[in-house]
Amino acid sequence: MRLGILGEEHLVTSTDFAQSTAKENRFSWWRLHRRRLCSHCGSSRCTSNCDPEGEAHADAVRSRPCQLAHGKFYQTGIDVRIRTRVTAIEKSNDGLAIRASLNDREEMFNADLMVYVAGRVPDLEPLDLAVAGVVIEKGHLTLKEFLQGVSNPAIYAVGDAASSGPPLTPVVSHDAKVVAANMLNGNYQKLDYLGVPSVAFTIPPIASVGLSEKQAHENGLKFRMRSENAADWYTARRVAESAYGFKVLVEEGTDRILGAHLIGPHVEEVINIFALSIRKGLTAEDLKTTMFAYPTGASDIASMI
Repeated sequence: MRLGILGEEHLVTSTDFAQSTAKENRFSWWRLHRRRLCSHCGSSRCTSNCDPEGEAHADAVRSRPCQLAHGKFYQTGIDVRIRTRVTAIEKSNDGLAIRASLNDREEMFNADLMVYVAGRVPDLEPLDLAVAGVVIEKGHLTLKEFLQGVSNPAIYAVGDAASSGPPLTPVVSHDAKVVAANMLNGNYQKLDYLGVPSVAFTIPPIASVGLSEKQAHENGLKFRMRSENAADWYTARRVAESAYGFKVLVEEGTDRILGAHLIGPHVEEVINIFALSIRKGLTAEDLKTTMFAYPTGASDIASMI
């Protein structure tokens, strides 16, 4: 994805970084996943910047799991800057000078290396889709229900080209199966994005599925919420992890799980239990009365709801 900012040529990709043998000491990133890696490898300062459009779940940033994560990041020398737009990158005598703005206030960061990992865009130009009458808007095919082309119903699209659903690998696999079935047997299968989990593979990982507290309120739902810093629970204590917490939303009346937001050891696996519950309509009572193997991360679920 091109950024269109001054000095873009000074950026390196995550692939470049993975293949690099350099020993830079100060990094700047656009995403969570790898900035913690730099810190663990000895970088004295890692700055992370997220532009306003790139922060897809703004209210989640203020949730307890993310607050715990940001606290842990600061402890390990990671300076997190939310809603900060990078405006220019310049070469300096000391590496790179990065200009950024937050609420019209300009800031300057210094770095030895700046890594851009904000995403890729579909490579549609070589396909010459205009010949087939396929309309493209903002880099994606214009689609209707069943991921079928609006301007040319013989065309279907999934993945980055379709811009449908959360941009996650399991979603693309789901969409591909639905589209294949509809192409072969007529349009009858619909997309279902209920209960799609996502994970930021930081240390410790952050995981989320379902509605946030803000979204539940906006949908007019009545729910109870359990939120806690659980660093004193055995799951965290046995691996000496100070960041372990959760926020779980359960609908009043139906007892359905509406959303779960977790940080800590093993949450990248535990979130799948909550995803299954949301997708299949399992209740909080169903989870409470399930006998999970102990001691595992899943065995904490009953105490989270």
